[in-house]
Amino acid sequence: MNRDYKLVFIGAMGAGKTTAITAISNRPPVVTEVRNTDRVSHAKASTTVALDYGEVEIDGGGLLRLYGVPGQSRFSFMWPMVGKGALGAVLLADAAAPDALAALDPFLDAFGHLLRDGRAVVGVGRGDVPGAVPTDDFIDHLASRGFTTPVFSVDVRQRADVHLLLDVLFVQLEGRTDGSALELAP
Repeated sequence: MNRDYKLVFIGAMGAGKTTAITAISNRPPVVTEVRNTDRVSHAKASTTVALDYGEVEIDGGGLLRLYGVPGQSRFSFMWPMVGKGALGAVLLADAAAPDALAALDPFLDAFGHLLRDGRAVVGVGRGDVPGAVPTDDFIDHLASRGFTTPVFSVDVRQRADVHLLLDVLFVQLEGRTDGSALELAP
């Protein structure tokens, strides 16, 4: 039987949600990027204002539907709508952001149930930039909030790195679906 599953990519503006979905999606993703008018908060040229959407085929049939939430708090009203019914989440963080650890907190508050239930994984990008927050600090920050979620250094532009995040998430999800492991189609 073909099944569809929903995953959400969450994280602050500039963490790499759109890039990660683009890297892993089997089809060109649908994105709602517009010109960024909040250059004070982040220097990137564009930003997601509604959601991103991509798809990955699952071995044996079915789809893994990938949704990316907007990262700016002014769009936080979208988070519960986009996250509703999600099997799991990929929380992305930008280690080079000035407030990298604090930027996690709104997403931990909004999606903490997925982390507590073992239905999330964290990817930390741009850790190679001088002055970046070490990955261990992300682990410590999550632990201080009561979360023991797998954390990996990743380059969200690399399909293999995003695939790693999904593979780890699938291992966590095994037994939470129909008892069979999810595997991406080649």
